[in-house]
Amino acid sequence: MDNYKTSSNQLQTTPSIDPALEQAIAFLTTPSAKPPAPEAVVEALLQAEKTAKQSKVRHTYPQLLGTWRLGFITGTKRSRKRAGVILGAGRFLPSWVKIHLSYLQSESNQEQGTVQNSVELGLLKMVLTGPTQFWSKTNMLAFDFTRMRVSLSGLKLYDGYIRKGQEREVRFYEQGVKEQAFFTYFLVENLCLAARGRGGGLALWTRVKDS
Repeated sequence: MDNYKTSSNQLQTTPSIDPALEQAIAFLTTPSAKPPAPEAVVEALLQAEKTAKQSKVRHTYPQLLGTWRLGFITGTKRSRKRAGVILGAGRFLPSWVKIHLSYLQSESNQEQGTVQNSVELGLLKMVLTGPTQFWSKTNMLAFDFTRMRVSLSGLKLYDGYIRKGQEREVRFYEQGVKEQAFFTYFLVENLCLAARGRGGGLALWTRVKDS
């Protein structure tokens, strides 16, 4: 995969990507491509995470700007025999499930902004939005979904705050990252993002064209 220069709206790339990840990205972005084995993708993500930690790579919030489609996830399960989080089997999301994650930047702060997560299932569309805070020292993106918009065939069913969202927005930037939901991004490429969530699962997104 070619290298790209870093800019405010373009991602930094690493010198190389594991072949399983390259195949996964191709499968998620090219209709004719074949998927790799999910186990190989999980292993490649774990290796990418390990490499990022060893190299102490640092990213910035502007590198995440744009719209990304969730394509691959792993579940987690707690082990009763030993401490820690053990990854469950990874899986590609079916093409009819459209989950898009979009990041926008605040005009007043380079490391703050808003997130929008849209889920489309047939004629039903749900969009969650809320504030974000990026911590570059740890590559952690804290967020909170405070508002929700639901529509069916374009007809608005609900649009407003959820779970005392207005109050949570006011308090958001006063909290530490340990009090919030977050993703820790370990792979930031021109065509994809990969992160570990607070619950321990891994996720892979691919860039939506023209975002």
